[in-house]
Amino acid sequence: MKLLYVIQRYGDQIVGGSESACRHFAERLVARGHEVHVLTSCAHDYVDWADEYPAGTEIINGVIIHRFPVVEPRKDKLFAPLQHWLMQHPGSSPLFEQQRWTTLMGPQLTGQREWLFNNAHTYDCVIFMTYLYTTATQGLPTIAGRVPTILQPTAHDEPPAYVSLYQSLFRQPDAFLFFTPEEKAVVERLYGIVPSGQTIGIGIDQSQVRGDGNRARHAFHLGDDPYLVYVGRLDPSKGVGELLRFFEAYKKRNPSNLRLVLAGDGALEIPDRPDIVVTGFLDEQMKRDIIAGCTALVQSSYFESFSIVLCEAWLESRPALVQGASEVLRGQAIRSGGAIPYEGFAKFEGSVDYLLANPEAATQMGAAGLEYVKSNYDWEVVLGRFEETLELAKDNYAKRRLKTTPSR
Repeated sequence: MKLLYVIQRYGDQIVGGSESACRHFAERLVARGHEVHVLTSCAHDYVDWADEYPAGTEIINGVIIHRFPVVEPRKDKLFAPLQHWLMQHPGSSPLFEQQRWTTLMGPQLTGQREWLFNNAHTYDCVIFMTYLYTTATQGLPTIAGRVPTILQPTAHDEPPAYVSLYQSLFRQPDAFLFFTPEEKAVVERLYGIVPSGQTIGIGIDQSQVRGDGNRARHAFHLGDDPYLVYVGRLDPSKGVGELLRFFEAYKKRNPSNLRLVLAGDGALEIPDRPDIVVTGFLDEQMKRDIIAGCTALVQSSYFESFSIVLCEAWLESRPALVQGASEVLRGQAIRSGGAIPYEGFAKFEGSVDYLLANPEAATQMGAAGLEYVKSNYDWEVVLGRFEETLELAKDNYAKRRLKTTPSR
């Protein structure tokens, strides 16, 4: 099939849950014989959406990328006050304020509507990844009913999801692709719909070369010290600020050589202390290396629809500590047996103490996580379900057209 993904950012140097997931799906679908295009912005940074990549068309690993410049970068002095107000009145604010909010949030792409209107009909199906941004809120309504569409919402129970504008958006696609049962349940509960589609997860490459923890320890001068590792954007919305506070409190109460390694980049201010190591962006092999050498991965985000890095930790047979307030992460932890959910500092402290004092139990958790990934996230299985949903979207689209075509 000829497929089009629409997403806010795209590139092999972009670290982000939905962006990474989109890239993995796109490249795997190409390898499976599909022709895959991506409509996206020229932005690298999700904070201001400033154009960094050149506009136009390029090919990355067989995927045809169409990049559009943003109408203007996000202006926080305009967006932040409206965001603060709207999050306090998500279901009752005037529609024009909601629309203004989505426009200011961005990324609003120059010519996106026109391009979709003129080109969407050439694709067998158009898939929108993430519900939140204007790439979806302006893009999906442009072509809904004109071509088969799928929404891969990466939804979770977060304040923006309660903005009533999304009630309409979630009724427009022909089918859905969900990553976890918890994500599907959130959509059903928030929007009162019975979504047509499947819970397919995300494929995890199980043939990759395993990480070498000693190599990472040497590269970042970690010696033999035990360490917790966080991998991803260094952003308050990912719970990293809380993680830093918890770690500092833990070390104050439990002096030791334990370190915290932050593998990623972002705008968050990091305390200047020797037991906190910031690696910056890592290539795939070094990312696996830094995970392989850890005592445990920490996935601190409150808002997740699926955690790829959690599965990557399990591929390295390492246990994890996950944010228990996230229904998705708690569900992944319980189903796998490979992670401990924590809520609040006391549970965080107790969980770290347990893993440090019980290395055999930590090893058993890592092994359980590995078996869970092997059993549930093989790419062949995931893509088979993906292709079934493509056919479902086409069937639902045909039925919709039949209902709306006037009889003669």
